[in-house]
Amino acid sequence: MGLGLRRTHAELNRLGLALDDAHAVILTHLDTDHWNPGWARWLPSHTRILAHRRHVAHGTRWGALPRRAEPLDDTLELPGGVTALPTLLSHDDLGVTTLRFELPRGDSLGFATDVGHVSPALVERLAGVAVLAIESNYCPRLQAASERPWWLKQRIMGGSGHLSNEQCADAIARIAPTRHVVLLHLSRDCNRPDVAAKHHRRAPYELTIASHEHPTPWVPLSAATTPRGGAFPGPVSDASPSLPSTSSLLPLP
Repeated sequence: MGLGLRRTHAELNRLGLALDDAHAVILTHLDTDHWNPGWARWLPSHTRILAHRRHVAHGTRWGALPRRAEPLDDTLELPGGVTALPTLLSHDDLGVTTLRFELPRGDSLGFATDVGHVSPALVERLAGVAVLAIESNYCPRLQAASERPWWLKQRIMGGSGHLSNEQCADAIARIAPTRHVVLLHLSRDCNRPDVAAKHHRRAPYELTIASHEHPTPWVPLSAATTPRGGAFPGPVSDASPSLPSTSSLLPLP
């Protein structure tokens, strides 16, 4: 949602989609590179806007979210029998929502960005997904050599900001996705696709690196297999108190 309206329309058109096709928008957190408050005026009225209760309370109070935003604290049933399971993890002051999507009697997708460190809750929630979309934000060497201010480097690398390439690779090894990994949120200043990719040589999964400039290609999800261990795990959190028939395709941002 850091994208502008005109570009988003263009990229959706390339995929044969339109904004009216959006049943729901799920916000992981309210950083402006993920959510622009102006989007609330442009989303169709039938499109649900969902975020963790903490984010809804904060966002509506400060005008970042519209009053119609709904809290997402537990299981969400989506069209086609898809189930979304949220987990609130540590990120800055309000935390970030990580998501596991389950297709009926089939594949699962994990989505994790801005999680700061590889926590047991992150690994438990996403364990054994077929497709894992996870941030690989920065290279520590490029981060240290950058002209960013010290406080920003500390925020990013301090455990509640972003995952480095190495931390991402560690998370993937522990989550053990069965088929495909999509690397998200690469820093323009402190990372490069080739630097991130070298941590996945000879990996037992397909690798896609999301681009700042182009839509991520379609990643297939099927209803022909079951997640490792059968049932998916129940609700977990490390933050304070807190498609049908044969085959489906899910676009990733």
